[in-house]
Amino acid sequence: MDNVIDLRSDTVTRPTDAMRTAMAQAEVGDDVLGDDPAVNAFQERLAQLLGFPAALFVSSGTQSNLCALLSHCGRGEEYIAGAEAHLYSHEGGGAAALGGIQPQPLPHQDGTLDLADIEAAIKPDDPHFARSRLLCLENTFSGTVIAPEYVQAATALARKHHLATHLDGARMFNAAVAGGGDPYEGARKIVEPFDSVSVCFSKGLGAPVGSVLLGSTEFIGQARRWRKALGGGMRQAGVLAAAASHALDHHVERLADDHANAALFAEILDGVPGLEVGPARTNMVFARPVPGVTPPDLLERLAAQGVLCTGGRPQFRFVFHLDVSRADAERAAHLVRETVAASAA
Repeated sequence: MDNVIDLRSDTVTRPTDAMRTAMAQAEVGDDVLGDDPAVNAFQERLAQLLGFPAALFVSSGTQSNLCALLSHCGRGEEYIAGAEAHLYSHEGGGAAALGGIQPQPLPHQDGTLDLADIEAAIKPDDPHFARSRLLCLENTFSGTVIAPEYVQAATALARKHHLATHLDGARMFNAAVAGGGDPYEGARKIVEPFDSVSVCFSKGLGAPVGSVLLGSTEFIGQARRWRKALGGGMRQAGVLAAAASHALDHHVERLADDHANAALFAEILDGVPGLEVGPARTNMVFARPVPGVTPPDLLERLAAQGVLCTGGRPQFRFVFHLDVSRADAERAAHLVRETVAASAA
């Protein structure tokens, strides 16, 4: 179908013409041997930008988080994370399956874990228990920006109990842009309290492949070994690093457009019978169907109208990205209104 508006995820973005040119012109080597100049330059650049000693370019956010968990924790040890955190609930149980690492999921609603719950979950030094080694947070979480005050309190609590800290910052630049001011300076402040951070370039930033894991030199050395063991060693990866570098140069500040389009979409849908529409969370909008009013096949009805999204149980998710214009956002919102209204009539 022509003119499909794909709001399933910001992972569906396609490389721009300028990004494809940057990829074609990349100087490459063998990254497994450590001599791909484009990869090396990008790793060094991002590490300097975000204030870490070292960085590692990997194929995906899942691989980045897994390398972090395997590097921070040993077999029979434990990490603490939210029960809906991506690295716990949506990454195939890799840390448990491949590293013998026990997750300790805690309840949360907005990406924050109750500090008392964190402290209660930290195990005493007793052979009956897995050793607590790591606290993991996510920012943004389902599009929600985690408040800096909370991050400071949670990471301070972790340090008090000698836990390392990891940030799943897949959409960290969305949080930085939402904070206003210089987004690069904002990004550095967001990641500063953590021992390691994963940043994804294939979501809102629009690169076709790639995430970066950052941390100490020793930590990244260990993560590099795990990347190899996981089959993540790539050869002439400079073509992919060039795409991510282009995204860092050209696609960070424009994330504000995605946030504005999400807000417009939510505003147009506000009050539509059959859907309880929440506010825009950076580049995401969630809508909960009203039982008996919203048809159970709404996803299929919307797809027939040219609007793709995900969910429905318990809510729909609409994600805005660089391949969705303001006109697309407005058109999609009206198509959702019309489809829901027609089904409720």
